[in-house]
Amino acid sequence: MHRYRSHTCGALRESNIGETVRLSGWVHRVRDHGGVLFIDLRDHYGLTQCVVDPDSPAFSLAEKLRSEFVVRMDGKARRRPEGTDNDDLPTGKIEIYVTEIEVLGPAGDLPLPVFGDQEYPEDIRLKYRFLDLRREKLHQNIMTRVEIIKSMRRRMEGQGFFEFNTPILTASSPEGARDFLVPSRIHPGKFYALPQAPQQYKQLLMMSGFDRYFQIAPCFRDEDPRADRLPGEFYQLDVEMSFVTQEDVFAAMEPVITGVFEEFAKGKPVSKNWRRIPFAEALRKYGSDKPDLRNPIEMQDVSEHFRGSGFKVFARMLEDPKNQVWAIPAPGGGSRAFCDRMNSWAQGEGQPGLGYIMWREGGEGAGPLANNIGPERTAAIRAQIGTKEGDAAFFVAGDPDKFWKFSGLARNKVGEELNLTDKERFELAWIVDFPMYEYNDEDKKVDFSHNPFSMPQGGLEALKSQDPLTIKAFQYDITCNGYEIASGGIRNHVPEAMVKAFEIAGYGEQEVVDRFGGMYRAFQYGAPPHGGMAAGVDRIVMLLCGTTNLREISLFPMNQQAMDLLMGAPSEATTKQLRELHVRVNLPQK
Repeated sequence: MHRYRSHTCGALRESNIGETVRLSGWVHRVRDHGGVLFIDLRDHYGLTQCVVDPDSPAFSLAEKLRSEFVVRMDGKARRRPEGTDNDDLPTGKIEIYVTEIEVLGPAGDLPLPVFGDQEYPEDIRLKYRFLDLRREKLHQNIMTRVEIIKSMRRRMEGQGFFEFNTPILTASSPEGARDFLVPSRIHPGKFYALPQAPQQYKQLLMMSGFDRYFQIAPCFRDEDPRADRLPGEFYQLDVEMSFVTQEDVFAAMEPVITGVFEEFAKGKPVSKNWRRIPFAEALRKYGSDKPDLRNPIEMQDVSEHFRGSGFKVFARMLEDPKNQVWAIPAPGGGSRAFCDRMNSWAQGEGQPGLGYIMWREGGEGAGPLANNIGPERTAAIRAQIGTKEGDAAFFVAGDPDKFWKFSGLARNKVGEELNLTDKERFELAWIVDFPMYEYNDEDKKVDFSHNPFSMPQGGLEALKSQDPLTIKAFQYDITCNGYEIASGGIRNHVPEAMVKAFEIAGYGEQEVVDRFGGMYRAFQYGAPPHGGMAAGVDRIVMLLCGTTNLREISLFPMNQQAMDLLMGAPSEATTKQLRELHVRVNLPQK
């Protein structure tokens, strides 16, 4: 017999009854039933009930076992007594009568329990992550992640893509976040950067004639902590294709992402015909560039009904042509208690309040706004936005560029509070027609709004003749249930257009050559039209595992302060290390 096991703890079935077996694993829990010990033995594959009674030569040792001891157990597989089957376990019809136990690894007092899924302080969980990962739910999440990545690879290969690995030590790139810099020992005073994304390399692969690339790529960004991204590093399904239009990218990637979601959705419906929503429309209807389309609420511009009305606050605002009033319908929300609750929530979000109209029996409008604008205007608003008796509508006003994010939060809040958002499905969509540029108020200049390497719609001619803030890019996102899960674009592969695009954002030609020399040179020697995208592996796994915390689907994450509590990183370098790297530490004054 094998030194440690003849079977795993998830393998035994009724067909094994009568066999002498050997199992090794962790003591999940010990139950004493009137002197008979029931030990649940667990390994990666499952759990088996083991029984030790006072007649067993192993009984005295079994009494000393505690949770998370690693043990080997020998015994005979037998049928569980009638009425004691556990249908939740694949091994739930059998048990092992134990005749011999060997302790392979004793365990001290546990800093957190492994049995059960009770909440525990996150810092303790991350410091003792190796124990946390033994917990059933987290262990399952990690294995689901493994299977999702396998599914992605299989589907990408099925679409004719090839997996390439790009360098980790590279040059600094303006992807929109700070780089992690790595000092060079061989080249004093110079630094490598960890890739924020393999953007330039994957485009260079297209220049090199490889046609269809993908990679499960690690990406590194020295960003402040964010709720929807792990600090430090994350993984993405990185994709690039040659000789393609935007439609070709959509046609290649929709089946991959839809297929992954369908495979792991656990029966929840997944949208098959993805909607395509222009960026401006997404902001206008949903107050978000990553709208949760499970929520049926669509906002509408109702400015005309307030222009010159008796509600002077809105009427005065609308004297400025850039200002608007948006309505957020609230089906079933026509109670004073709910409207007051929403108003209090808005004040908690730093707003002066949230105006509302309620529609009573007979279709009459009620509330301060209705009283101020009168029954005709109230009825016109109702006709436009389609509310009915028992409904309400909330109103936000001002410059849409400044209030659209708040309006989106309010829409989400209404959807949640009134149970309008269908939590039992996955709603995927493309967001398209992103603006190429945006105005940077802080620096008082035009900046790239997203990816600087995207092709402008209209090409070089648009860059030369259009107001930059009106130019749209061949740029797109995939959204799901309120999360951006992928982003991409058709690339600007024309050298003159690339220089012009960067020039508008304040970069001179020489700076483009200095910073993107490899790609700029490659464009001079026959560059194919190309495009692609990158999908966030972590966010996709998070959605499919039904959690809202990325640390619940990652092996060894950092905490919100970007510290690895398990390994003690970041840590101070030794004097010898700093000397070899020709680096001196200049700490901030306390």
